[in-house]
Amino acid sequence: MLKSIPASLLALTVAAVLAGCAKEPASTSAAAPEAAPAAQPASPPAAEPHPMPAAPTEAVDLSGIAKADGGKTVAEVFAEKDQLAGQQVLLRAKVVKANSGIMGKNWLHVRDGSGAEGTNDLTVTTSAPAPDVGDTVLVKGLVSLNKDLGMGYVYDVIVEDAEVTVE
Repeated sequence: MLKSIPASLLALTVAAVLAGCAKEPASTSAAAPEAAPAAQPASPPAAEPHPMPAAPTEAVDLSGIAKADGGKTVAEVFAEKDQLAGQQVLLRAKVVKANSGIMGKNWLHVRDGSGAEGTNDLTVTTSAPAPDVGDTVLVKGLVSLNKDLGMGYVYDVIVEDAEVTVE
């Protein structure tokens, strides 16, 4: 039971800090419990993936991003995820969203213009300083699959503990 308490607190902290990623804004009113709809679940279903960044792709110009020498595109990482699991990957992309200091890491969403909806946005964790949205970065990190952080934060593919270099 002691392990489940820190895990629950961690999941709650992640949910609170990443409120900007939520599909609906969190309510700030102190409404009476009977005012809340009875059918609304307390948290998103576990099978629902983490929502994509709210910023439209058009806000970050993805044209002219060259594939890293010896590297992969975002779409290739998704397409080859089973073969890349546990392996180090190298890619060049632009940052479309950045959240700093969550669970001791900086969290990035990167895109390079490849892939279709659902395979065009890759989540990256790093201890390197967080780059700005719009920065072109070179990412080198380990591919992990089916990462479930709780509270609806599920990542089919994520690049963890990456070295991130702003170009």
